[in-house]
Amino acid sequence: MAALRKVITVSAALFAAGLAPAISQASDMSFFVTSAGPGKGGDLGGLQGADKHCQDLATAAGGGGRTWRAYLSTQSTGLADTTFVNARDRIGKGPWRNAKGIVVAWDVNNLHSADNNLNKETALDERGQPIKGRTDKPNQHDILTGSRPDGTAFPGAFFPDMTCGNWTKSTPEGAAMLGHFDRAGPVAASWATSWNSAHPSLGCSQEKLRPTGGEGYFYCFAAD
Repeated sequence: MAALRKVITVSAALFAAGLAPAISQASDMSFFVTSAGPGKGGDLGGLQGADKHCQDLATAAGGGGRTWRAYLSTQSTGLADTTFVNARDRIGKGPWRNAKGIVVAWDVNNLHSADNNLNKETALDERGQPIKGRTDKPNQHDILTGSRPDGTAFPGAFFPDMTCGNWTKSTPEGAAMLGHFDRAGPVAASWATSWNSAHPSLGCSQEKLRPTGGEGYFYCFAAD
């Protein structure tokens, strides 16, 4: 009986502090933008390192009970090589909700359509906090994806690298395809407002990501 009273007291304290709803929301969360990148530009430790970063951030926010995957594509070493990875194929089936419980997309096709609900108001970090967009300072709206608008990989060599060496390079050279989570750009063209395929970065180092509004953030989806 004493133990039960203790549980009730702790639960009441959590609700009073506003923590219990936050914990509940985090456990239901299935999509977020990373609140921070690993800090090495386009070097995320490959897909494995990027997935771990998603998992670690989600766990710290109370949402670690899911299997988290980074929304990133990789390229093959040649046109006939089929070892590329499509971002759209590694994030599960949906639906995906942010930390506030708002649905950003119902399924993979909806996510890659004009009808998705991914924008500045809904693309929150793992703690339910907004990310700085194009009209904020500093601008951090560039999101690493390495993907085409439909969520598939770019062709391999001899075409340009769009994944910073499949997420292993942090040199000033190279490039990664970026999306704009806030759906904003210098013009109202479709490329400028694309959430996953707006423009390449100026390089792969942390310093080269920043001039266009990048900090090495990426999207994380619960794949289970």
